[in-house]
Amino acid sequence: MSHETKQPYIHPMDILLTLVLGSITALFMGFSVAYIYSRFQSGQSPVQIPILFYVNTFFLLGTSYLFILTRRAYIEDKSLLFKKLLWVILVLSLGFLLSQILAWSQMIQLNQTITSGTMSSYLYILSGIHFIHVIGGLPFLIHFAREAEKRLKLPESMLLYFSDPSKERHLRMLTTYWHFIDVLWIYLLIFLMINRWIS
Repeated sequence: MSHETKQPYIHPMDILLTLVLGSITALFMGFSVAYIYSRFQSGQSPVQIPILFYVNTFFLLGTSYLFILTRRAYIEDKSLLFKKLLWVILVLSLGFLLSQILAWSQMIQLNQTITSGTMSSYLYILSGIHFIHVIGGLPFLIHFAREAEKRLKLPESMLLYFSDPSKERHLRMLTTYWHFIDVLWIYLLIFLMINRWIS
């Protein structure tokens, strides 16, 4: 008698997220290679990294840590804490975006515009692409937070919400995306710092 082995089920949304993250990674790797090539071809020195770029790292690290707490609150059915953490993550994400705009303003005041040189252009492009991907995740975060606020009011709806596999999957995907965006920013910062040090 033959026994069929069950293949682990991979949800299409997980496949889509993997493809998205893979595409973003390839995009940043491509720009990183282009940055190094252009730097040595032009002979230009890397521009100074704005102080706010370092500050922004703490905004993103904060969101990653809070997503870990959010996941724990979901598992323990702590609805009030769960909802509160989602909104705090949103506030920190908006804080990052605002701080990034201020960082670009700081660069402009130092006469480091997007047209002032090849290295300056790459700094705007790399940080700008990351900025866009943070914005791209916000509608999903806002929708998830609003849905939680709406559904987690009555005990009956709470039970249904915390036992819904789709909600667990959406939270896991949001967490994965935000962790990825955070790691991408840290990579970008380290990449720019190393290029700055070896100039």
